[in-house]
Amino acid sequence: MTDPDLLVPDVPALRSRLDAVGYLADDALATALLLAVRMRQPILLEGEPGVGKTEAARALAAVLDTPLIRLQCYEGLSSAEALYEWNYPRQLLAIRLAESRGEPLRDADLFTDDYLLPRPLLAAICHPGPRPAVLLIDEVDRADDEFEAFLLELLADAAVTIPELGTRTAAVPPVAVLTSNRTRDLHDALKRRCLYHWIDYPDTARVAAIIRTRVPESAEWLAPRVARGVARLRARQELTKPPGIAEAIDWAGALHALGLSVLDADAADRTLGAVLKYAEDLETVRRAGVAELVDAEAGPDA
Repeated sequence: MTDPDLLVPDVPALRSRLDAVGYLADDALATALLLAVRMRQPILLEGEPGVGKTEAARALAAVLDTPLIRLQCYEGLSSAEALYEWNYPRQLLAIRLAESRGEPLRDADLFTDDYLLPRPLLAAICHPGPRPAVLLIDEVDRADDEFEAFLLELLADAAVTIPELGTRTAAVPPVAVLTSNRTRDLHDALKRRCLYHWIDYPDTARVAAIIRTRVPESAEWLAPRVARGVARLRARQELTKPPGIAEAIDWAGALHALGLSVLDADAADRTLGAVLKYAEDLETVRRAGVAELVDAEAGPDA
């Protein structure tokens, strides 16, 4: 069975398969991902850091049993770095070898597929199939406007242009998943080419379920208490970086690694660096009192 439409025939089937690979999605997100696969249209996932945008792309690739090709965006990222580069050492070797033999060497002899090193975007376009690769363009809001404009051809036509070789069009267009933390607004031209879904922070019960899935060896009582503690941290408006799902998982993992049988103020204080990543946030929480983060009775019987 190679057709993605057969692998994920409907939303319940996709949710079930995502659950099986450890990603708990709601109906709205599962619907958005299903549409991206069915319509062969890029999808833009926005949301606060740590809500599972990147993991959604990883999980989708696992469900489709296809490669995940990731491009991590950053300020100053150029199209060449994301698309391809030439194997200069090998080209130089070819030049010296031709000179030693007294053979003429044209530019066209050096700029061929033999000397081409695909980067993520070209690798996704050239993926032979039979299933489409999942192309993750992560944190696209960190890239510059120029790079965002460069993406338009790829997203619209599943094609890229290499000046020396011409346009390459995908035989099996990738499922493109773009993520954004909304550090800046993306241009309308980019958004028009994408389906859109906002991933919100899940409720406490779902966070607890995610922790149980990702830290299955932890005690049953631990997940809901960590989820409630993280919810209390997120309610603090003064924090520089409120914790996300990733931090909740890390916190549960830290408590389990230490073999703690209770989540009390002392345990929370000792492991607070697993859930808060700014010195100012640690100071703020400790000044207010770490005891506010934990249940009044924080042990297994609470």
